[in-house]
Amino acid sequence: MSKDQINVGLIGFGVVGSGTARILAENAEVIAKRVGAPIKVKRIAVRSLDRKRDFDVDPAMLTTRPEDVTDDPEIDIVCELVGGLDPAYDLVMRAIKNGKNIVTANKEMMAKAGNALLHAAEENGLDFSFEGSVAGGVPIIQPLKQALAGNKFHRIAGILNGTTNYILSKMTSEDADFADVLAEAQARGYAEADPTSDVGGFDAQYKTAILASIAFNTRINLADISVEGITKIAKRDIEVAKDLGYVIKLLGIGEDLGGALSVRVHPALLPKTHPLASVNDVYNAVFVQGDAVGDVMFYGRGAGSMPTGSAIVGDIIETARNIRSGATGRLGCTCFDSKPAVGIDQLDAKFYVRLVANDRPKVLASIASVFGDFDVSIESVVQRALPDGDAEIVWITHKAIEANLRSALEIIGRLKFVTEVQNSIRVEE
Repeated sequence: MSKDQINVGLIGFGVVGSGTARILAENAEVIAKRVGAPIKVKRIAVRSLDRKRDFDVDPAMLTTRPEDVTDDPEIDIVCELVGGLDPAYDLVMRAIKNGKNIVTANKEMMAKAGNALLHAAEENGLDFSFEGSVAGGVPIIQPLKQALAGNKFHRIAGILNGTTNYILSKMTSEDADFADVLAEAQARGYAEADPTSDVGGFDAQYKTAILASIAFNTRINLADISVEGITKIAKRDIEVAKDLGYVIKLLGIGEDLGGALSVRVHPALLPKTHPLASVNDVYNAVFVQGDAVGDVMFYGRGAGSMPTGSAIVGDIIETARNIRSGATGRLGCTCFDSKPAVGIDQLDAKFYVRLVANDRPKVLASIASVFGDFDVSIESVVQRALPDGDAEIVWITHKAIEANLRSALEIIGRLKFVTEVQNSIRVEE
């Protein structure tokens, strides 16, 4: 017999938790019709009872004890919205052992311990949903698991961090320096006081691990994901890329190379014609290539109270439907393969290289000769005279093995007529 009301408990009532509660309250009537029964928030665990909230609820619903949510026999769905691994993992595992279906937006927990949690939920016949953990309000996890489940995925690439995309977009549109735009992003609340997780690429690393594990049906270890942030991207790189017909974006990429996987996070030059190239500001997008569907892109707001709350409420609704039909636990962990990871050194890619060298005869040929010694073929060269007797030289290579490119640059950087190798960035077609 199906339940006539679905009770939800929230652990965490910050930006995302308040957005979730607001959507459930303001859209209660239509949600009840879509589920076939009302969904009610019964209990909310918070750090402080006195803190001002973005959305007002009955104070009697609040508790400082998360166990009041995980252990309540009347609660059907527990939403973990505190983030991080500790204490979130223990609380979620406790809720599972108490027979609670789980909804979470915790990217770090899912990237580091999602496999164990998904198996625990499956063993207990429970739903475990985490759409909000990647790309905020952009639906991507359920499409990969359901609507696109008939595909073998060749590649998945995404702009997965709104802060870095905002910074690179502003640097591009306003010809601004990284430090200036970062300070503006912090002032507007788009970047944390310590922005390392965002600008260092670690936030995107968690999300890329989650997407790649689903797309390629294998567990992805964070240690196997090469991570490079945007702190080395200079205003000059943005300018040169623009002149060459590219934009620079921070991408999370997973590729199936015929049984082995390349999973990585790094800045990349994208042709202006690429669908991801026009994704600007704080927006996120995920570009998927499947053998049957071809190219598909998912686009929208990647963070925030209401967009992420939308994803969480979507998971709550789907779980509520499953509860009413007695079908929870039907979609468990999909990591049934064990595919090896290919290190970044073995990546076969095109590269952009910008360096400063003496502006005199044979310099260009000498540098090109070093590239040739390491099987790095040159697609194009642009040289610009500088006022001090040096020249800026920008190279775009044909596809080359990354380890070879790095070895060549190490030697080039030591040449007496080379002032500085200023940057090298991968080029994605």
